[in-house]
Amino acid sequence: MEHVTTFGDILEAADRLSVEEQESLLDVLRRRLVERRRQDVAQDIEEARGAWEAGQCREVTPDEIEDAFNPRREPTS
Repeated sequence: MEHVTTFGDILEAADRLSVEEQESLLDVLRRRLVERRRQDVAQDIEEARGAWEAGQCREVTPDEIEDAFNPRREPTS
């Protein structure tokens, strides 16, 4: 059976580290988060390119984008 480590277990383990080790842990986690976000953005770009190439997208103006995300704004077209 696999042991599941809870968030609380991880926090308790981090508390047992020295201050220097905690700082190193933070640095490692920050770098990993940056890399994960970078990979997510790269995947989003690939999916968007695929959708564009498949004809699933259309060109829009900046005003149309703003209208889509701000429903209270009066449409410009």
